[in-house]
Amino acid sequence: MAKGSYQPRGRYFEQFTVGDSLATAGRTVTEGDIVAFAGLSGDFNQIHTDAEYAAREFFGQRVAHGLLVLSIASGLATQSGIIEGTVLAFRELEWKFSRPVMIGDTIHVELEIMETRPLARLGGGAVTMKVDVRNQRDEVVHRGSWVMLVKSAED
Repeated sequence: MAKGSYQPRGRYFEQFTVGDSLATAGRTVTEGDIVAFAGLSGDFNQIHTDAEYAAREFFGQRVAHGLLVLSIASGLATQSGIIEGTVLAFRELEWKFSRPVMIGDTIHVELEIMETRPLARLGGGAVTMKVDVRNQRDEVVHRGSWVMLVKSAED
């Protein structure tokens, strides 16, 4: 190994154990996040981008895109280090958008390993994670499960 080369800090497939859990750091959702996501996705729905319109609607203010929150949750999981450099693919997800996330809400992710399944032909194994996204009031705002293909330590 060359000095100074990148070393993944994520867990390899064999290091995941059913029942293990992790909570990520928090991240505050900003107006800039919503504007950037609208531009990236093309979703300029008024409930996300028009403060006057949103003020008259059910939630009384702009709501973050559900897929933006899911994307932030995925990023928080990666930043935790658990899959950094070892995840090969995001294979499946089952997802429920339970509560709205507003500008200024701070979210974090709680993960629990539910299942591991070796897939040697793919170079690792499937890791199923139960995922709760919680806001600053500890309310579950999104929840579901992710299945990721994680690299094996045995190359």
